[in-house]
Formats: sequence, C-alpha cells, structure tokens
Amino acid sequence: MNVPKSGYRVFSANSTAACTELAKKITERLGVELGKSVVYQESNRETRVDVKESVRGQTIFIIQTIPRDVNTAIMELLIMAYALKTSCAKNIIGVIPYFPYSKQCKMRKRGSIVCKLLASMLAKAGLTHIITMDLHQKEVQGFFSFPVDNLRASPFLLQYIQEEIPDYRNAIIVAKSPSAAKRAQSFAERLRLGLAVMHGEAQCSESDMADGRHSPPCVRNATGHPGLELPLMMAKEKPPITVVGDVGGRIAIIVVVVTNTVPHEVQKLQCPKIKTVDVSMILAEAIRRIHNGESMAYLFRNITVDD
Repeated sequence: MNVPKSGYRVFSANSTAACTELAKKITERLGVELGKSVVYQESNRETRVDVKESVRGQTIFIIQTIPRDVNTAIMELLIMAYALKTSCAKNIIGVIPYFPYSKQCKMRKRGSIVCKLLASMLAKAGLTHIITMDLHQKEVQGFFSFPVDNLRASPFLLQYIQEEIPDYRNAIIVAKSPSAAKRAQSFAERLRLGLAVMHGEAQCSESDMADGRHSPPCVRNATGHPGLELPLMMAKEKPPITVVGDVGGRIAIIVVVVTNTVPHEVQKLQCPKIKTVDVSMILAEAIRRIHNGESMAYLFRNITVDD
C-alpha cells in the first residue's frame, strides 16, 4: 500500500477554478500534492465523488469553497466526507473558509435553525473537525459536536489597507450599516483612524426575529377572549440615509477588499474596485499545526472577543 510519509492528504471537494486554485496554493505552501479525486454531476444533477487513491488510516483535509450554487457545494462536501469515511480515513477535517447557512443561526418565528441542521449533517457524514473563517456569529461553534477553529481574515485586510492605499492615514473607516459598526470600529482602532457609520438601511433587531413570541394570537384564542386587546406595535419606517461621522476631505474605506475564500470572478469583472487578498497562508498553517498536534494560539494572537 502506497501511503505518503506525511500521513495526511489534502483534497479539493469540487472542480471549480476558485476551489482548485485555493487548494493548489495551500498544498504548495505545505509541500504536498493535491489528492486525486473526481467530483462531478450526473445528467440528473446528482453529485458523484470518486476517490482515486488509498486514504486508509490517514488524516484527510477537504478544501471546499462555496460558489453561488450553495446546496450543490454542500452535497459535494457531504458525499466526499462520507466516501472518505467508508474508505477508512482516520480523521476527516473540513477546510470551509466561508461556512454556508451561518446567517441562519437563530430561530425566526416559524422558521428553523438551518446552521445547526448542517452541523449535524456534517458530523453524520464523517467530519471530525472544521477550519473556517469569520463565522457570522461566533456562537455557531456551539452547534457542532466536534472542534471548530474560527480563523480571522482581518490581519490580511489590515495589511492590504496599509500597503496598498496611499496616504491611508488620511482615511476613515466607514461601516455600511449600524450592525457592521463593531467590526469597523475594530479596524479603525487598529489602524488608528476615525470611524463613520451609514444609517438608513432597514434594520431588524434581534428581538423581532429571535423567536415566535411576537406572532399574533391565533383566531380561536381571540374569539375565546373577546376583551383581549394587545398594544399595536408601530411599523418601522426606513429613514433617509445619513452618515454619522466626519468624512469631509478624507479617503472613505468601506473594505471592498475580499479574500479568495469565495469565488467572485464575475463580480470582479463587473466592478474593477474589488481587490482579492490571498489567505492560503493562514489556512495552510492551520492544517500543518492540526496535523502536528501543535497549538493554534499563534494564529489568534492579538485577536479580541469583538474581532
């Protein structure tokens, strides 16, 4: 049996250009070859995965970026993980820089917490660990029954601003909405810059969406209690867009800079202002440390709770 001396393999969960490119950059930094596998769609759109080499007793890392077709990407990841599990892989670790459905992490009236469902599906498929970046809510890690390393892309974005924006010290960080103010404030404090916040977009507070307690009573309850009159909640009105903060004569930075964790080739063609920052370095280092059993603390140095 031809088992690599490294004891671990890195596979790409789909054949899109963005995922393959990111996987190749990671493997080049690690000094290993990309695992041989075929991922494709049948004529009826079913996903098929064929692993072309032995993975018995090895630790496997699956690189998966999330394109516009999110559900197909999820099935590719689930089927590949299950194929590796049934091929007797020792550990299966998903490298999912952008975790799908992470915004659906709270109960919204009669909806469901889809992120928790996906976490259960990944565990059932065979995943034993996940490496991701900038989860929508850090509390999402509690949905998983296995370890989750939530890396940060902010050091790379801060470095880009310092190196690529001329006279950045005359700039101001702009939060596109009040909900983005906390992260924008973190950027502003680290760059020693001012902060401005755009206000005017419709914002739903957590209390409006957290659960179903604000739903109107059922009709039968209303007829059973004819004297029940609940106070009517006033409807929200979208205020005119305003900017809180002094931006006059300054360079306004709203971070149009994105990482190569999500495919965005088409968007770059439509908007030349979008710049891409490579984060394969931190993903490769995370893989190396996990495989060698080293501490991950170095990758979170100077990271605060608000970041």
